[in-house]
Amino acid sequence: MPIITNIEDLRRIARRKVPRALFQYVDHGSYDEITMRANADELKAIRLRQRVLVETANPSLATTLLGEPVAMPVAIAPTGLTGLLHGDGEMLAARAAESMGTRFCLSTMSICTIEDVRAATRGPFWFQLYVFRDRDFAKSLIERAREAGCTALFVTVDLPTRGQRHPDLKNGLSVPPRLTLRNAFDIATKPAWAMRVLMGKRKSFGNVEHFLKGRANVFMAGAWANDNFEPNLTWRDIDWIRSQWPGKLVLKGVTDVEDARMAVSSGVDGIVVSNHGGRQLDGAPATVVTLPRVADAVGDRIEVLFDGGVRSGQDVLKALALGARGCLIGRAYLYGLMAMGEAGVRTALDVIAKEMQVTMALTGLRDVTRISSEILYDQPAQRPQ
Repeated sequence: MPIITNIEDLRRIARRKVPRALFQYVDHGSYDEITMRANADELKAIRLRQRVLVETANPSLATTLLGEPVAMPVAIAPTGLTGLLHGDGEMLAARAAESMGTRFCLSTMSICTIEDVRAATRGPFWFQLYVFRDRDFAKSLIERAREAGCTALFVTVDLPTRGQRHPDLKNGLSVPPRLTLRNAFDIATKPAWAMRVLMGKRKSFGNVEHFLKGRANVFMAGAWANDNFEPNLTWRDIDWIRSQWPGKLVLKGVTDVEDARMAVSSGVDGIVVSNHGGRQLDGAPATVVTLPRVADAVGDRIEVLFDGGVRSGQDVLKALALGARGCLIGRAYLYGLMAMGEAGVRTALDVIAKEMQVTMALTGLRDVTRISSEILYDQPAQRPQ
């Protein structure tokens, strides 16, 4: 059993465990990956103040996210194709999050369905909605999420069209997928991965298949989704979704101050400062650069969550210090899932939690809910604009 000390350890194991095409689907971003790299690099560049002679025994990570009590200010972000990275991946990740006392958000483009995750868990989870041209699909997903007891609906708003991801095209991970000699050989060398996926409950986009009533395989379901993304999503659609959804409503993919102010006016409950992990507009600023401006613009009128480049407990604390209530992790947990299944997701969350506790102690912080920019060596106003 390898000794796991950080998320990078899980990443290295994951790279050996799954086919190249799927690993690179997770690991890479759009175009020249300028924004993807900036997400992590800008977080790393922020420095923390080390404090001494302060009582910091037993630092508390407990907080609330969207009004729900959680053991740590870190939840699992919605990610597509998860059940092909590891058989039953969404169910395993949801169970891991539940066991660690936090929340899991299921993607519209998951392999396992909303109902599968409901059956695999006991507590609440969240659901992420992609709005397609066919509004009946969106309506059916909202109804199913409500029936499953989902407590928050995350609407992704930064995907009117797909950013091009070069490795996916080169690896044949397109819609429809393209089999090449290289990826066929690579799959053949990953029998354990193949067996786990074959033994999994589903092998296609379960929520799409559910709507199409079994008339589609993985290729047809993927093509239908790819052809039906709504390029004209507007604030009027958010009003319509609000009328359909009784729970907490969160917009995922807000990085601009003006958009954040409009989100407040629209009556949503929260936003996720996110650039889709650097998988959409390449050349956009890192999310941690836009975070303090967005947080200042909305104040305490709506809840601000954050994602993009989070690989450690230090990253989480930096985001919280700059105005986020909590963080969502995508790649960090997927590395764990690909490496070690459900145990790997728990390990990823545990690594981040322990890093947070140590960092809190060294910065003189005992309660994560009392964090502020005081833990930062360079105050936000002093950072170059």
